[in-house]
Formats: sequence, C-alpha cells, structure tokens
Amino acid sequence: MSNTATQDEPLPEVSLDKLVKTYVKIRDRRSEIKKDYEAEDSVLVENLDAVKAALLAHCKEHGVDSVRTSEGLFYRTIKQTYWTNDWEQMHAFILKHAEPSLLDKRINQKHMREFLEENPELLPKGLNSNSTYTISVRKK
Repeated sequence: MSNTATQDEPLPEVSLDKLVKTYVKIRDRRSEIKKDYEAEDSVLVENLDAVKAALLAHCKEHGVDSVRTSEGLFYRTIKQTYWTNDWEQMHAFILKHAEPSLLDKRINQKHMREFLEENPELLPKGLNSNSTYTISVRKK
C-alpha cells in the first residue's frame, strides 16, 4: 500500500511550516539532481556531436550517404530549417497567398491573455481555456 493519499482520501494533519519546509527541500533536491544531470548530459552531448561530425566527415570524404558497419548503419540526411527576420513581411506574405498553414498551430499564451483582458467582448469561436491554481514557495 502506498504512503501517498489519493484524491478521495484526506491528507494527514501536517503543519503548514512542515509542508513548506518539505516543499523547499524537495524542490532544492530536484534542482541539485537536475544540475548534476545537465552537467553530465552536456558532456555526453559534446561527445555525441564529435562522433556525428566524424561520421558526417566520412560521408563527405567518400561521397556516400550511408554506410553499413558490423555495429549498425549510419546515414546522413539534409535537415532544412526556415525562419524570418521580418515578421511583418512574413505575415503580409501569408495573408496575400492565403497560406496560414505556414505557421504552427498554437496560441501565444501571454498575448492571448492580454488581448482578452483588453477586449473581453471579443472571444474567438472555438477558443478553449483552462485555469488552475498553482502554489509558489519562496524560502524565508
């Protein structure tokens, strides 16, 4: 049986001081673990990038796109990325050519919240929203 309470079970009586102390302790430990992980992971990422660079160099040197070894197959592909330095022109282009699919389908949370605060009578059809309370804890 688990020591944690389910949503239907009441939490045991614990002082607020103890809850905040526990919260801070858990948060600090998570931060410590995350810092250790990120330090070790950055070394692994650097090592992996060096290996990838060597494999890409091999492909370029030999004019091949894939190589089968006794340990596995590696191959190179082209990854194309696009961006703009002029959003005003990009928006005009998208509107002119009626291509909204050139943008990702997501709403900028901060701007939507500000827009609705300033224009409460303008609610886009199909807009959904969810509000939840969160707890923030600061050390004393």
